[in-house]
Amino acid sequence: MKLYMTPGSCSTGIHILLEELDLAFEAYLVNLLAGDQNRPDYLALNPKGTIPVLVRDDGTALTEFPAIAWWLARRYPKAKLLPEDIDGEARVLEAMDYAVGTIHMQGFARIFTTAQFTPNEADYEAVKQRGMEIVAKGYAILDGMLAGKEYVAGRFSIADAALFYVEFWGDKLKLELPEHCRVHYQRLLARPAVQRVLREEGYRV
Repeated sequence: MKLYMTPGSCSTGIHILLEELDLAFEAYLVNLLAGDQNRPDYLALNPKGTIPVLVRDDGTALTEFPAIAWWLARRYPKAKLLPEDIDGEARVLEAMDYAVGTIHMQGFARIFTTAQFTPNEADYEAVKQRGMEIVAKGYAILDGMLAGKEYVAGRFSIADAALFYVEFWGDKLKLELPEHCRVHYQRLLARPAVQRVLREEGYRV
């Protein structure tokens, strides 16, 4: 398989899942700042111009973090990256979708890609501030989900890979993580697969 990724981005979560599954794959770096996502060859692969992209063994490309994560969990069920009961699976999807769809796409996106939310530079600080508010509220909600648990579903799941990258971003921005999020983040940092991924992506462990 081939993973199209950007170090330190949401694709880090998929990278972690591939390492947890001990799967062989080729990594292709997409330099977002240089505009690699807008090159014709990349758009032919993924017309959305987004990351991550997973090209599977049959040559078909799968996009969107939740879709890729869910496919990996279902494709390799022995790893138990999803609970076996339907309610447990729904709770994992609930947490993952919230981390990706709200904390990332509504919160951090305003912080990292402010210009996409307003054409007026005078509004940039207000947009970033709104992003910070969404992230802070999101962390508080995740903190409640994690209360009394080591992981979202009791054991490591695809949701934890999504939570990790939004916690990782908060750590890099020196934001204060709530207690349960902070403990969860530290627990994930201690996992061998996560340590390998961070080293491979150029971060000190």
